[in-house]
This record gives sequence, structure tokens and C-alpha cells, in this order.
Amino acid sequence: MADTSLKQILARDPDEKEFHQAVREVIETIKPVLERHPEYRQLGVVERITEPERVILFRVPWMDDEGYVRVNRGYQIEMNSALGPFKGALRFHPSVNLGILKFLAFEQTFKNALTTLPMGGAQGGSDFEPKGKSDDEIMRFCQSFMSELSHHIGQDTDIPDGGLGVGAREIGYLFGMYKKQRNEFSAVLTGKGLQWGGSYIRPEATGYGVVYFAAEMLATRNETFEGKTCLVSGSGNVAQHTAEKIIELGGKVITLSDSSGYIYDPEGIDKKKLEFVKRLKNIKRGRIEEYVDKYSETVYTEADRSLGYNALWNQRADCAFPCAVENEISENDAYNLLNNGIKLVCEGADMPSSPEAVKIFSDKKLLYAPGKAANAGGVAVSGLEMAQNRMLLNWSAEEVDRRLKTIMQNIHQNCLDVAARYDVPGNYLAGANIAGFVRVVNAMLDQGLV
Repeated sequence: MADTSLKQILARDPDEKEFHQAVREVIETIKPVLERHPEYRQLGVVERITEPERVILFRVPWMDDEGYVRVNRGYQIEMNSALGPFKGALRFHPSVNLGILKFLAFEQTFKNALTTLPMGGAQGGSDFEPKGKSDDEIMRFCQSFMSELSHHIGQDTDIPDGGLGVGAREIGYLFGMYKKQRNEFSAVLTGKGLQWGGSYIRPEATGYGVVYFAAEMLATRNETFEGKTCLVSGSGNVAQHTAEKIIELGGKVITLSDSSGYIYDPEGIDKKKLEFVKRLKNIKRGRIEEYVDKYSETVYTEADRSLGYNALWNQRADCAFPCAVENEISENDAYNLLNNGIKLVCEGADMPSSPEAVKIFSDKKLLYAPGKAANAGGVAVSGLEMAQNRMLLNWSAEEVDRRLKTIMQNIHQNCLDVAARYDVPGNYLAGANIAGFVRVVNAMLDQGLV
């Protein structure tokens, strides 16, 4: 059943390679469930869960600072609402296309299910590039984008969040336009500013959650972060707060990166250095190589794709946290990580490890956590933001952080419990996929053929 369904999916959308990769990974790991439930074939559960409920594609015209009209393409993929209203991030980046957003929406469906909060899966965005644009250009683009998107979202329908290229600035512009279009102040977006409906710990949530999950993984081997050397890729929101929490728990972060290259700081990136990175990336919007100008003991290496591997992953360390983009860890990178003493890989990005890399991690019995489980903290706190909005309350930072930590501990334990139940003990990937799949499918079947 699984192989037949996979062939049909691949044939239907032959060019959506990221979506195919995500679907193939899930189908391979849920085979034990399908074997125990042969009735799922007649009910078409695999076909139903891999097909979006709705795909929205629209034109986004906007005017640049020189007075020229530009046109981008906007998307909203409403993947599955069996567990609650659609929920997922918006991504503004030139690489955005239908296949990438379908992969992200599919992953989001399982990720949201693992939190146990009432949220379905979605993902949206545009091929717009915020980098190099003025604030006015970004505002005009966001207003045009929301003028169409506002017809398809709502606090009981679809609640987007920030993501790659969509930070606090963009969320503000988007929310303002939604409010104007609909003449209502509602909880239609998460990641809002604290003064107008946002939640404490939301900016930190994904990174903190990754580290909370990794701490639980280490605890299974009676270890902690104390004294551990860690590789972190990326230098955006997730990478920054992953590094922050590692440092707080006694670990040593020696790398950060962006699309241009990476820095290696042998002395470790401490709190003061991390504050510099935050100002550099969040306010100045500079490049990570500028870190070397401030801290001369650091080595900066330009990205060189002709090498066939990413040199960042070829450093001696204990733990690796890929927090940049999909498929950033190749087969060669996986072997380099192993040869450099890595014992734990915990994904802060969505699907940053290639299928070949994941197989190596599994075969070598590394502690490996897939992004759909490890980085669920961001959407978990978005769910908590939605709850606070509904109750007209604001929880303290300590309360939100406590709830986040509990959610990540519960996801970790659920992954282990389900993996053991299906005879793959310690396999976080199988545990996460099966747990998410079963929860979504049971809700779909309860609600009939819709």
C-alpha cells in the first residue's frame, strides 16, 4: 500500500523534490502502522494526508522606491485542518515555490500534532526577497500581500506566523493591513509585538525548544550540556536562541553562519559576543563575516559549494544543531560530523539533513532528532499566544517558558514511547512520524470523508 501510494504522489507532481523527500521519509517510517491497519488502504488515508485541502496562489503587485511596479507570487497552502484551524509560518525568499511550501506544510501538520495543541498544518509565503529592500518597500509589499491573503485567513480558519524572511517588522505590517481590510482586531497572526497581543518567549521559542529537546536526549545517556562543544549553523532567530540556551546550560558554541560563509570561534561565543551577533543580524542586517572585525581570534570561511561538503560541519565538537535551511547536511557532511566526534544532531531547521545523512545517523546510532519534533517549540508558543489572545491574558515570561519546556519534554517522551511501541526503540524520527500520523489520521477518520 505504502509503495503504491508513494508512486502515485511522485507521478502527480514530478518536479516537487522537497515535497517528495518529506513524503518519502514519512511513508517509510509509518509502514508498521499501515501493516497493522490494512483498512487504511480502502480509506485512502495516505493519499488524503499528503494532498492539501486547499492551495491558494495569487499575484502580489507592489511599487519600489524608484516608482517601478514589481510583481511577485503569493501562496497559502492549507494542508490539513483535522486537529484545528490551519497553522504555519510565512516565508519570504526567492526560493519559494509550490513544492517547498507543500513540504513545509506537510511537515507542519505532523509538528503541530506532536504539540497536542489544537492546530492544523499550513504554510504560506512569496518569492519576494526582503534582503536589500528598504522598510518602505517591505511595507508596501506586505500590504499588497495581505490585501489578498486576508480573504483566506482568520482566527478560526488559518493563523499564519513569522518564518524565514518574515520577522517582527513584517508581522507588524501584515497585521496592520489585515486590521484595516477586515475592520477588526483579532488573533489572526502570531509573533505579534508584546504591546499588541504578542507573547513573551515567542521570539526565543524555537531555539529554546530545540535545546530543551536536546537536553532530554542527552539525559537518556546520563549527560548534560555542561562542557559540551556545539556546532550551530545559521545566525537568524533560531540559531541565535539555540546558541543562547546552550550557553546558559553550560555548553560552548563555536560556529555560526549565513549564506556567505561561517565563523569559527575557538574560544566560544559567549553572551557578550552573542549580543553583538543579534545587533549585527537583527538591527544592522549585516553579514556574519563582520564578526571577525570585532573578534580577531575568530576565523571566517567563505561558503564554497565546489568542495562537496560544508566546512562548518568539519569541526571537532560533541553536538550539532543545523538551524539554517533544508538539506544543509549532505552525506559527506554526515561522515565529517561522525569523524569529528559528534554524538548528537538536533535539527533547528526544517529537514536540514539529506536522506543519506539521516540514514548514516540512524545506522551509527547517533542521537538524532528530526526538526518536526525538535523545533516544535516555536509553533507551541504560537499556540500559547493564541490561547492568551482568546482569554485576553498575558502570561509572564517565566510561565510561558515553563509551559514550553513541559511541551518539549512531553514531545520527547512521546517520540520514545511510540518508537518503542512499534519496535524501533530510540528512533526519534520514526517515533515523531508515527505519533503525528496516528493523531492526524484518527481525527480525519472521526470527521468522515471531507
